[in-house]
Amino acid sequence: MHSLLSTAYWPNLHYFFYVLNSESTQIEQFENYQKQSFRNRSQILSANGVLDLSIPIHKKRSKEITKNIQISYKENWQIKHWRAITSAYKNSPYFGFFEEDIKPFYIEKQEFLLDYNDAQLGVIFKILKIKGNLSRSCDYQKDTNGRLDLRAYFLPKADFKKDVRVTRILEKPYYQTFGVKYGFVPNLSILDLLFNTGLGTIDYLEG
Repeated sequence: MHSLLSTAYWPNLHYFFYVLNSESTQIEQFENYQKQSFRNRSQILSANGVLDLSIPIHKKRSKEITKNIQISYKENWQIKHWRAITSAYKNSPYFGFFEEDIKPFYIEKQEFLLDYNDAQLGVIFKILKIKGNLSRSCDYQKDTNGRLDLRAYFLPKADFKKDVRVTRILEKPYYQTFGVKYGFVPNLSILDLLFNTGLGTIDYLEG
């Protein structure tokens, strides 16, 4: 399987299933950037329930391609996001193991959203020792050349249960820090699975 995906901020498990199980993954960088998507948004489980973390962006035109989207630092969103992540996962089993890998994303600044998100995938690959075949599109992919086109697939209101390939996997409960309070919440950010299951992340997503 070869997949064509949009970019994503600490992608959810539905997204990462395809990254992990594809022979190659291509990120579309020439699409028109879409608001209200996971391109700049991630979901974690906090003490107050599911929490959206959104990266503010500069958008100069009504239509702008993804590779040109710049991150805005007018507000201290990095501090807010890191505090939220730390509060949510400081008591999880593996937070201490991976904290130093994740924290630099909330100290260092990247100009472009695509670079920021790609660097996160690189860190996850390194932690999990995945030899991911990851690339960016060279132009807008009208013809997907046999790749599974998932560019418009991952939206906050989309129901992963419509995808029979992943339903059985993503409904499997795993330990979550606030699971007793809220019950099992599926399909959160890859950070939720990583901090709670460590290297078991691969086994979980491979089914």
